Amino acid sequence: MSRSPMFSLRLAGLAFLGILCMPAFSALAAELPAPAIDQAKVTASTQENIVLAGGCFWGMESVFEHVKGVKNVDVGYAGGDKETAQYQVVSTGTTGHAESAKITYDPSQVSLGRLLQVYFSVAHDPTQLNRQGPDSGTQYRSAIFYSTPEQQRIAEAYIGQLNESKALSKPIATQVTSLKGFYEAESYHQGYAERHPDNPYIMINDRPKVARLEKQFPDLYVEVKK
Repeated sequence: MSRSPMFSLRLAGLAFLGILCMPAFSALAAELPAPAIDQAKVTASTQENIVLAGGCFWGMESVFEHVKGVKNVDVGYAGGDKETAQYQVVSTGTTGHAESAKITYDPSQVSLGRLLQVYFSVAHDPTQLNRQGPDSGTQYRSAIFYSTPEQQRIAEAYIGQLNESKALSKPIATQVTSLKGFYEAESYHQGYAERHPDNPYIMINDRPKVARLEKQFPDLYVEVKK
């Protein structure tokens, strides 16, 4: 399996980095409220997509694959051009891309607002600017890439609600921007946390997120089907 130098660098010394940058969400003072504005209730089973970025895409995938109503999670790149959507290039932080997850979900089982509640509560720290845990750079920024006016409205309203209520100890740094394209990442990134549960990076940075999901959202948490 071919891996880029940047990928190898991420794996090197992870235990040391993890100890220095434990994934404590210091900005989260309490469990976040549900969004006051959400999409209309849907009764018929269907599928929609939302693209979310918040640090390493391994962690985003590992959280949302455990959410009830989520049918599939693909990791990839959003925010830049197709020509630069390659891990080694994105890792330079100069492409405009963010490591992202395209979440395919059934809105009759879980709403966009609930997905965003999970996103802001346990998937990452939305108050961090261009970094998450041991990873830093614009490619690790917090961003919601919307593809419809409704998605934009719900995302912006929820950010406004959380900031106004001071539910977090710091202002939210999450960008809300139009999705120009989502480009699937290399195959070795897909399902990485599930395939490498004993990797030090996964154990230190991503497993705690899944544990928080199960604790804070027991009505949404599901086991991953093997």
